[in-house]
Amino acid sequence: MRRAEKDLVSRRRLIRNGLLMTAGCACGGLTFGQTADGQENPGADGAAESWRIGNDRIARTVAFHPRTGLYTEQLSDLSTRADFILPGKIRMDMAQEFSFLCNGRVSTGTNAAFDLLSAGRAALANGESLAVHLRHKSLALEVTVIYSVYNGHPAIRKHLVLRNTGAAALHFSHLNIEAIGVSVGPEDETTLLAQYGTIPREIFYTGRSEDAGLLVTNGRTGTGIAILNEVPGYMKRTEIGGWDDPQRVRIGVLYDTDLMPFERTLAQGEEFVTASASLLTFRKDDGFHDPHWLLPSYTAKVLMRRVDAQGPPWIYNTWEPFERGINRDTTLELIEAASEMGIDIFTIDDGWQQDYGDNGVNLTAFPGGLQSIRDAVEARGMRLGLWIPVAAIATSAPDYRKHPEWASIDREGKLKTTSAMAGEMAVMCMASAFRDAAADRIVDAIDRFHLAYVKLDLTTIFNAYGEAPGCWAKGHYHGNWAESLNMIYEGIAAMTGAIYRKHPEVLLDLTFELWGQKHVIDAGLLAAGDLDWMSNVDDTKADSAGPLQARLLLYQRAASMPVESMLIGNIHAELPTIQESFATAIGSAPLLLGDLRKLSAADRQWYREKITWFKKLRSNTKISESFFPLGSWLQPSPDAWDGFARLAVSGNGVIAVFRNKSRDAVATVRLPLMPTGRHRLRSIITGKDLGAFERSDWIRGIPIVFADSQPVDVLEVTSVNG
Repeated sequence: MRRAEKDLVSRRRLIRNGLLMTAGCACGGLTFGQTADGQENPGADGAAESWRIGNDRIARTVAFHPRTGLYTEQLSDLSTRADFILPGKIRMDMAQEFSFLCNGRVSTGTNAAFDLLSAGRAALANGESLAVHLRHKSLALEVTVIYSVYNGHPAIRKHLVLRNTGAAALHFSHLNIEAIGVSVGPEDETTLLAQYGTIPREIFYTGRSEDAGLLVTNGRTGTGIAILNEVPGYMKRTEIGGWDDPQRVRIGVLYDTDLMPFERTLAQGEEFVTASASLLTFRKDDGFHDPHWLLPSYTAKVLMRRVDAQGPPWIYNTWEPFERGINRDTTLELIEAASEMGIDIFTIDDGWQQDYGDNGVNLTAFPGGLQSIRDAVEARGMRLGLWIPVAAIATSAPDYRKHPEWASIDREGKLKTTSAMAGEMAVMCMASAFRDAAADRIVDAIDRFHLAYVKLDLTTIFNAYGEAPGCWAKGHYHGNWAESLNMIYEGIAAMTGAIYRKHPEVLLDLTFELWGQKHVIDAGLLAAGDLDWMSNVDDTKADSAGPLQARLLLYQRAASMPVESMLIGNIHAELPTIQESFATAIGSAPLLLGDLRKLSAADRQWYREKITWFKKLRSNTKISESFFPLGSWLQPSPDAWDGFARLAVSGNGVIAVFRNKSRDAVATVRLPLMPTGRHRLRSIITGKDLGAFERSDWIRGIPIVFADSQPVDVLEVTSVNG
C-alpha cells in the first residue's frame, strides 16, 4: 500500500474512533478490549454499576465498569417507545461520554483512566439530577458528570465539573461535553437539520456558532434527537458523524478546537463548570411528540430566565430614526405617543449619556438630566429603559482612566479599539477585573434612573463586523489569548450575575453585537441574560426589507430558540402598514422603533386596542408552548404569503398571515398538529368571526381570505367548549 493510502486509512480510522474529533491529533488506540466491529457488552461480567436518570418521557441509563469507564447503555423515549442505543450492541468507540486533553493527555469517559468515587441524586425545583463523581488514576483531577431531567420534557441535560486536586496546574483543551453514538435507523434514512434546526445538511457535519440546535432524524419514521449546544457564541462546536457506522450517528457537543480554540488552566483547588448540552427525543408529525411542540416548550420553560412566566413587555426604543440626535423635547413627545399606544417600557438608546462608559447624562441633549424623563414615563404607567455600552468605552471614562491595564490588547501589543457611533472606543477585557467595575456601573444606572430594562451593547469578545477576537494582554484572568476567548463570555455572565443579585427584577438585553456575531442567539446568551437584541434590519422606508427580513430571522431560529427572548430591531411603528408591523412584532418579544409622533390619533388608538388584546391573550394563554411557521417561511418572499402560529397545548393562541406583494387572494393555513377539538377563529384586524373548525379541517387547510386593502391578518384561536 502506498504511503498516501496508508495515511488516508489511518485518518479514517482515527475519525471513526473519535480521537481526531476530540483531540485533534493522532493518539493511541482505546485501552479496553472490543470486537472487530467495535461492539461489546462491557457489563457482561457483572462488574458494572449503573444509574437511571429520567421521567415519564425519557430515560437514560449510564454505567461504570472498571475496565471501560463511564458510558451510556440506554437512551429511550418512553412516550414513543424508541430506543436510541442498540441493546447489547454498544460501540464503545462511539460512546466516550466525554473527552478532553489534560496536560496533553487524552482523557475520555471510556479509556479506563478514571476510578468511580461516588454517584448521587439531587432534587431540582422541576426535576432531578444525577452526579457521577470520577477521579483520574494518574492526574490530580476529578470529573463530575451531571445529568438533569425536567418534569414534562423528554430531555436530558448534561454538563461537567473539572477540578484540580493537586499542587501542579492542569491545562485543558479539546473539551467534549457530550460524546455519544445514537441509532435513529439505517444510514440512508438519516437526515440532519442544522443552523437552529431548519437547514438541511449532510449527515457528516461540523456545526459552529449558528448551530445552536440540530435535529438528527429518521426521514422515514420521524424518530429523532434534537441537540442543543449551550456553549456560548463562537466557542460552540457540534460534530455529527453520520457516515461512521451504518446504524449509528456519532454526536459530539464541544467547545471549539481550531477557529476559536478553547483552553483553560486550573490551579490547585480550582474548578471549571462547563456549559450544558441538551438531548431531546421526538417523533415528527406525531402530535405533541413533534419538535414544533417539544422544543419551544423546553427552551422557554428551562433555558429562559423568567420572561416565559410573565410574557415579554412591549418595548419602544429611540434608536431609529433619532440615533444619537435624541433629546429631551423629542423624548417627551415620544413618551406621550408611546403611552397612548400601550407600550410598557420606553427606552432611550445611544445619545443619553455624556461618554461611553460613564453614567453622566448628556446635559446638552437632556438639560437637567433624566429625572423629568423618568417622571414623565412613570406618570404614564411605563418604565424607563436605557442603552448602555459594556466593554467599548471612551478613554476618558473613569474605568479606563483609573485602570488602563484592564483594556484588551491586540496581537501586536496595541490597545484594542472598536468603531462606534461616537467614534473609536477602547475595548476593555471582560476576563479581567473590569467585569466587576462594569457590573457596578450598570447597577448604579439602574438605581439612579429606576430602570426596568437595560440594553447592553457593543464589542466584547468579537466585533460583529470583522475586528479580531480575544485579548493578548498579560496580567488578566486568562493565561493566554486562547484562554481569553471563553473567559470573556464567562466575564459577561459574571457581570450579569452580579447585576441580578442586586436587581433580580431588571430585564437585561445582551445584543448580538455584545455576543459577537450578526443575528446570533443561543442558550449560552440566555443563561447570562433575559433578552437578545438579535438584529438591526433596515426599516427606514415604506419599501424597506424590515418586516420580511425580521420574519426570516424569526422563522429560522424559532425551531430551537425561544422566540420571546428575541428582540428583532428595527421595525418602525409608523411605517405602512402598521398592521404588518404589529403582526410581525407579536411573533417574538415585541419591539417597536420609529417616530411615534407621526402616528395619527386613530393609529395610536388602533395600536392600543391591539396591544391590549395581545397582552390579555399572552397573560392567560401559554403561546410559548409551540411555534409553527407557515406558507413560504423558509425563504419569505414578496411573491408568496408567509405566516406563523403560536399555540398553547389547548390549541388556543394566535395566527398571523402576511400576503406580502403576492397576488394570493387566500392563505390556506394547514396545521396538522393542531390539538383535537373544535377551535374558533376570529380576525383581530377585521373583527370578523371565521367559524369553528375541527382538527380534520386544519389538516386539509383553512382558507384565510385577504381583503384587497388588508394584506395582513391576525387571528385569535379559541377552543370551543362542548
